[in-house]
Amino acid sequence: MRTQVAIIGGGPAGLLLGQLLHKAGIDNVVIERQTGDYVQSRIRAGVLEQVTMDLLARAGVDARARTEGLPHGGIELLFKGARHRIDMRGLTDGKQVTVYGQTEVTRDLMQARSAAGLTTIYCASQVSLHDFDSHRPRVRYEKNGQTHEIECDFIAGCDGYHGVSRASVPASALHVYEKVYPFGWLGVLADVPPVSHELIYANTERGFALCSMRSESRSRYYVQVPTEERVENWSDEAFWNELRSRLDPEARERLVTGPSIEKSIAPLRSFVAEPMRFGSLFLAGDAAHIVPPTGAKGLNLATADVGYLSRALEIFYGDKSASALDRYSDVCLRRVWKAERFSWWFTSLMHRFPESGEFGQKIQEAELDYLVHSHAASTSLAENYVGLPLEVF
Repeated sequence: MRTQVAIIGGGPAGLLLGQLLHKAGIDNVVIERQTGDYVQSRIRAGVLEQVTMDLLARAGVDARARTEGLPHGGIELLFKGARHRIDMRGLTDGKQVTVYGQTEVTRDLMQARSAAGLTTIYCASQVSLHDFDSHRPRVRYEKNGQTHEIECDFIAGCDGYHGVSRASVPASALHVYEKVYPFGWLGVLADVPPVSHELIYANTERGFALCSMRSESRSRYYVQVPTEERVENWSDEAFWNELRSRLDPEARERLVTGPSIEKSIAPLRSFVAEPMRFGSLFLAGDAAHIVPPTGAKGLNLATADVGYLSRALEIFYGDKSASALDRYSDVCLRRVWKAERFSWWFTSLMHRFPESGEFGQKIQEAELDYLVHSHAASTSLAENYVGLPLEVF
């Protein structure tokens, strides 16, 4: 098989890149090791920046997100038993975020790709990347007991942290930065109405909590737990009791509980691999960087990467110029590190750290008090939360 761009990974980043390239008339094939049903069922993020919404529109897959998504113009910070609203829309000249589950984004992209008759290879095993240091890269994979090969101009590695793309790069060519946090998030998804119409980020002496949602009838809640904690130790009742203990009186009163649809513990880490280009191989999304979920940047960084990459490939094929491709890694990493900084700062501000004790809790509360009463500090938080703009090639 021959294509212009071979995309490794059929999650939202790979699918969005494929759709953007298709709209630009650039042939592409998506190679995914899991089944389509598995990819579509993964429970992930749900807060989309304006940049992501704009890229979905460019790809022609934003209709349902705009109809069913929940626009949010603010967030609430809870500390010392009281909530304080950050007016993101007012502080950023009308910018906002949209709550729309990653599973729904994936479904929209999969349906659009299928309707366009584009090639997606599911259940591809033993995927391997070859000659990406040349002008004739190739991707091999096995399916139904047979080995297949795809010749291409470029390979886009959108296959996540554990994927084959970054693992194919010689270790000597990578510079890896990593921070692992001493806690995780115990998350519950339930078909209950949200406790508030906007997200609540809670800093408490018992630890962090987040009240989020996927729709007006489906909620996503999290509590901070130690890294060694096991999900099997948490009944639904135990989770709801712990969440309730970390909320303010009004939220406790409004909290509706119910059986969990999904329950899991997510570890928190910050990770960046530099650079993001190796000859004809370009890394995007979690293949190149991970952020703690506190700032809601993971999916949004991935969409920004593929937005840059799709535009650079448009310039390459349209203008016969490799200048934008040559800048891809540097442009992406400038935005990545700003998001890493914000996610690290927000995580450090909202969570209880084992070594910080009562002094650390008081420092956090003092900073939060300054944050909600300072226009400049509130504006900085709002600007970063709604998402920094994309650079123009």
